[in-house]
Amino acid sequence: MLSLLEATVPYISEFEGIRISTRPDCIDNEVLEILKKYKVSSIELGAQSMDDEVLLANRRGHTSDDVINASRKISEYGFSLGLQMMTGLYKSSYEKDLATAKEFIRLKPDTVRIYPTVIMKDTELAGYYLSGDFVPYTLEKSVELCSELITLFEENNINIIRLGLHYSDSLINNSYGNNYHPAFKELCESRIFYNKFISMANNVASKNITVTINPKSVSKFLGQKKSNLNLLNNIGYNIKLEYDNNLSKYDLILKQGAIE
Repeated sequence: MLSLLEATVPYISEFEGIRISTRPDCIDNEVLEILKKYKVSSIELGAQSMDDEVLLANRRGHTSDDVINASRKISEYGFSLGLQMMTGLYKSSYEKDLATAKEFIRLKPDTVRIYPTVIMKDTELAGYYLSGDFVPYTLEKSVELCSELITLFEENNINIIRLGLHYSDSLINNSYGNNYHPAFKELCESRIFYNKFISMANNVASKNITVTINPKSVSKFLGQKKSNLNLLNNIGYNIKLEYDNNLSKYDLILKQGAIE
């Protein structure tokens, strides 16, 4: 750690700071003093879950209390706090993942990263999957969950700096299940718009509806390959779009009378 930090010294004035990631059980006062000395500005913790049964089953080697204690120390020392979570881990559930997000919110991180679990071949997790002991989330369930997580974090002013895994051929060729998608974040954001529209449209008398939206969010509202629009058309909605740059990213305004 010291040799890596020392290598940054000649260049640190050229950057705003250094972001690092570490385990929750690797944080103590001595480490934080050293990181502060070397101008580290942001510390992310690989928390993954706030459920101790899930952490134990996945052999994480730390507890939820370790995450809480490390997060508090990091914030007290003035670092920007980031928390990373994995959804759909072995022994986890939709409800446990939601509870993890809510525990994260209580810790007030500045940023989060969300990584849906992908089962890699030739791992112990793959053995659980092949034996039927572990049933991973479907892509549909993962999208529904993570769209809810986006909304939770956004409402609490917590910046999601990563959602889903970077694409790689190795990831595609050496994994099981069908829950990975290279445009996962876009699927989740489109789901937010679909769910929001359906909820709001219940208060509109007609199925001819004009939707006002920020122009930058149009593709997400329409869905990948216009999947949202096609679904809404199939259940009888006729939609006309109008635009307002003053609306926030996920805002929608619905009014009756799109297409007569």
